[in-house]
Amino acid sequence: MKKVICIILSAVLSAGIFSSCSSASENSFGGGAFEKETIRILSGSENKELSDILAECSKKTGIGIEMTYKGSVDIMNELKNGAEDYDAVWPASSIWLSLGDDKHIIKHDKSISSSPVVFGIKKSVAENLGFTSGKVSVNDILAAINSGNLSFCMTSATQSNSGASAYIGFLYALTGKTSALNSADLDSPLLRENISSLFSGIERSSGSSDWLKDMFLAGNYDAMVNYESLMIAANKELISQGREPLYAVYPYDGLTVADSPLAYADHGNKDKETAFLAVQEYLLSDNAQEKIRRTGRRTGFTEDYSQYGDIFNADWGIDTEKILSPITMPSEETLMKALNLYQTAFRKPSLNIYCLDFSGSMSGEGNRQLVEAMEQILIPENAEKNLLQASENEVNIVVTFDGSVRNIYTVEGSENLPLLYGDIAAEEPGGGTDMYAAALEGVEYAVTGYDLNNYCPAVIIMSDGASKTGSREDFIGGYKACGYDIPVFSIMFGDADDSQLNELAKLTNARVFDGRSDLIAAFRSVKGYN
Repeated sequence: MKKVICIILSAVLSAGIFSSCSSASENSFGGGAFEKETIRILSGSENKELSDILAECSKKTGIGIEMTYKGSVDIMNELKNGAEDYDAVWPASSIWLSLGDDKHIIKHDKSISSSPVVFGIKKSVAENLGFTSGKVSVNDILAAINSGNLSFCMTSATQSNSGASAYIGFLYALTGKTSALNSADLDSPLLRENISSLFSGIERSSGSSDWLKDMFLAGNYDAMVNYESLMIAANKELISQGREPLYAVYPYDGLTVADSPLAYADHGNKDKETAFLAVQEYLLSDNAQEKIRRTGRRTGFTEDYSQYGDIFNADWGIDTEKILSPITMPSEETLMKALNLYQTAFRKPSLNIYCLDFSGSMSGEGNRQLVEAMEQILIPENAEKNLLQASENEVNIVVTFDGSVRNIYTVEGSENLPLLYGDIAAEEPGGGTDMYAAALEGVEYAVTGYDLNNYCPAVIIMSDGASKTGSREDFIGGYKACGYDIPVFSIMFGDADDSQLNELAKLTNARVFDGRSDLIAAFRSVKGYN
């Protein structure tokens, strides 16, 4: 199995796997002169798979639809703040409505579809593990990880619903609970040992379920934890490429199901409410529901899926006749404690290497935004608001650069992160730009200084300009020589060269984020991928 380093080249932010777009990517449908109304929907990324259906909905209803895609925690926080910029929210699970609707603006919430969260495992690997016959438990999966026979990719439990749902299912299974999980259950030393061992099997992480699928397709990994519908979408692509499909494994003792609720955010506009109800009614119509099933989503657990055998393919382990018994989500208090414990104690520790641009072009506003962005990550009370706080075993390294590497600062653990922030704030911009040298320094620092099997590392480079003095060839040669699968993510800022960044993303199976409009949000987003 390939060793993996999660490396983030912060130089410019984008949302496509190899192309630039915003951290909160958008799609618009309709919007012409004859539209009755336009509604703005804040949605989970998994609903990108429904773009054709939404376009048809807009055409049939005459209502414009503007989709903005964000992570589950962002949706929760938008609701807490009143969601003034949106007319509706469409998270993957109702839990984010419950956690976020402090201002009680949500109404008319209805499930549009559902999808179990599954382990999609290469079929040959699943067969070797004995997972293609009989029931499979979370402890069976843990045993396969502990024996070195299974590794997997998964979204962050504190940034994406598929990761959060899977994580809560793991907790139920590992505590042996059949009744509601409570706060005291989370204090068990045995639970901590087992959940940490399970997460040690993670090869790559992601802040988005949809991008996790894309990353999996572009790489060579054993398994991913994701929605059944996205596993089906991945299998269609794998088959078209002549590659081995995934086999769906439903852990019987920790199964969770995403219920995809579409809900109105009531700001007192009756025209918007009428338009929302028309869109919701269309999506729940027989015609739309049939098309939704064609995307690999379920529209009820009593439906007859026999006519969709090419989609819900039994050869892929998908069993629509099996009675699914999902766990019950715990109380809000227990859930928030669980998410905080994931971030600070249970997850595989991060090894973050921030490569920060202090060239002359960063003087003034650019430098101010960079320092503010790092303040959101390194000051604990700020990081906690977005569930991005450091874990007790985390390593944070900062490489500052201009035309060459300036300084390297290192903090292990979480206690001294404010001191690291102080070092960054004290740097003064000046000189040229060589992000290649800084990126290679970060890669070599990680490879030679730490046992990367124990971490999910990330090099995070922030730059506002093209690298004119550095050597692209030296970086590529050094990168390949290190012998690790190292994703290089980027944050686009200022006049950064997106062609350079996209090339690095393509080389390393990563993505580019766009931080030009909101650098702080971009840093938060990219941190959620580690």
